[in-house]
Amino acid sequence: MSLENQRVMGILNVTPDSFFVASRVQTERDILARAKEIIAQGGDIIDVGACSTRPGSEPVSEEEEWQRLDTALGVIRSECPEAVVSIDTFRAEIAHRCIDAYGVDMINDVSEGSDKAMFAVVAKAGVPYVLTSNQRNLHDTLMAFSAKVQQLRDLGQKDIVLDPGIGFGKNTDENFAMLAELDKLLCMELPLLVGVSRKSMVYRTLSISPDEAQNGTTMLNTVALEKGASILRVHDVKEAKEIIELKKRLETCHSRLE
Repeated sequence: MSLENQRVMGILNVTPDSFFVASRVQTERDILARAKEIIAQGGDIIDVGACSTRPGSEPVSEEEEWQRLDTALGVIRSECPEAVVSIDTFRAEIAHRCIDAYGVDMINDVSEGSDKAMFAVVAKAGVPYVLTSNQRNLHDTLMAFSAKVQQLRDLGQKDIVLDPGIGFGKNTDENFAMLAELDKLLCMELPLLVGVSRKSMVYRTLSISPDEAQNGTTMLNTVALEKGASILRVHDVKEAKEIIELKKRLETCHSRLE
């Protein structure tokens, strides 16, 4: 998939405990409905997660994660065969099984490559890989990205997407600082993925619940696009697609006026 145009990744959580209750789907019927919703609303990628990574959560076993993904991927590949599917996992064996059994299109690893086998798995398969930072500031993020990208390149990995890790290893002030300096990550000359959707930096700042955080999410997604994000990872696909279209229209108008 080309990232020349900014893209939307829709979240499909096959979990009972994700922080945003409305994003949880577990039955085959609900999984299919959510996948079709993401596609109908213009989502470019379906990001399937089966192990919650919300702060304070306890990871499910590897086998439980696989069983959930096996069910979800079976449904999606059967009913939506053209969908571009990403797997949200930090486990190399899970990534391997999803690639081998279902030919998934991307691995989204929020752990900064903590599983030492992950880089070899994605490099061998030639699957695009999202490398997420768990560092607390821009300097440390750039240092970690530089080292890990080099490790991936040494293994032959070609397609790498960088995620600054909003909500991972950072407090609210650090999350805002990272977003404010997002454009400085463009020096890595790699696409950026940003996931702020309904996260605590929105609802805690506004003293609301995750259910009420769509408006704040849209505002921060707009900032992320302006600062160079190539992919927005969101719960609300329609709204994210709308701001990309409006931004594109504004840029077209601006170029005509120059």
